[in-house]
Amino acid sequence: MVNLDFFPSKRIALYMAKLFVLRSLAVLAALVVVLQTLDLLGESGKILRVAGNGDAQLWQYVALRIPQLVARFLPFSVLLGTLITLATLNQNSEVVSMKAAGISAHQIIAPLMLASLLIAALSFVFQETVVTRATAQLSAWQAVDYGPIPRESGTSNNVWVRHQDDLIFARVVSGRGAGTRLRGVTVYDRSGGTLETVIEARAARPSANGWQLEGATVFDVSTTTERSAANLIVGRGVDPTQFTLANVDPDEQDVAQLRDSIEQMEAAGRPTGPLKAGLWHKFSGPLSAVLMPLLAAVAAFGLARSGQLFLRAVIGMALGFAYFVADNFALAMGNFGAYPPLLAAWAPFVLFLLIGETVLVRTEE
Repeated sequence: MVNLDFFPSKRIALYMAKLFVLRSLAVLAALVVVLQTLDLLGESGKILRVAGNGDAQLWQYVALRIPQLVARFLPFSVLLGTLITLATLNQNSEVVSMKAAGISAHQIIAPLMLASLLIAALSFVFQETVVTRATAQLSAWQAVDYGPIPRESGTSNNVWVRHQDDLIFARVVSGRGAGTRLRGVTVYDRSGGTLETVIEARAARPSANGWQLEGATVFDVSTTTERSAANLIVGRGVDPTQFTLANVDPDEQDVAQLRDSIEQMEAAGRPTGPLKAGLWHKFSGPLSAVLMPLLAAVAAFGLARSGQLFLRAVIGMALGFAYFVADNFALAMGNFGAYPPLLAAWAPFVLFLLIGETVLVRTEE
């Protein structure tokens, strides 16, 4: 008689969930240690190049970078943890014993999917409370080449704004409205597509007639001469929102902040498709951990002595990595405007949910 309960016995469910969670966390820890070490080797030279930086700044970089690595590679860790858990159970004939007891394939992977759902919930909370802040702070630090971190609220980095033929670049934008401040400003003054002058300034603030530059120097392209300019005003007609909304990064804002940015951009008549895709992906991204046990479940079944266990593990890994490729592709298409935001964020999840369920049913049920 077939067991119709969704889960196997409580003892089996806890046993499998414990194996799965411990192996996934072990894989995640190993990945983060290796990747953080390699990343620090590449960035340590840039950090220590700044006068006054030392071991404290290296550890500060590690503290800001680790949350990004954890969030990015958690789904990979769940995939590999599932493969290791199921392949081990299959190798030890534990899966055969469970199936002989009338436990179906869906019941075998159900504890893993429930555990991965809890992992997805924790991942979402972690991203909203830790990763977004760490990403924003690290981006601001990298924008000033690992110098003193800007402490202003609402900071954006490397913002370009086009005003008629001219291009205005600001390395750091902080504040809102009349309190908007630009730092590291470069203005490319063009006429008919021809560059005439390049203006560089230490900072800029909005004024009645445009943007008041501080510490400005003007380089004349035609005469190749440079001069200092006091009280120079540029960008007449450029609204502060063009800077504050020009470089909104969904990875640097939580759901509430991102919704507010989208509303502001819509009110300003600016496109919001990529931001909406990023907003939806804040939910579908962590939830991808739930897919991994289903996609890797093929490694649990089949006789280990048949010689196909390795092949099944490879198939499970291929399905998992195919999902990540499809997810990145769909998100890129959403950023280009080729896919609607909802489709870009959720289509890969739904597609591979159906693929994983089809593979499991056709091969085991």
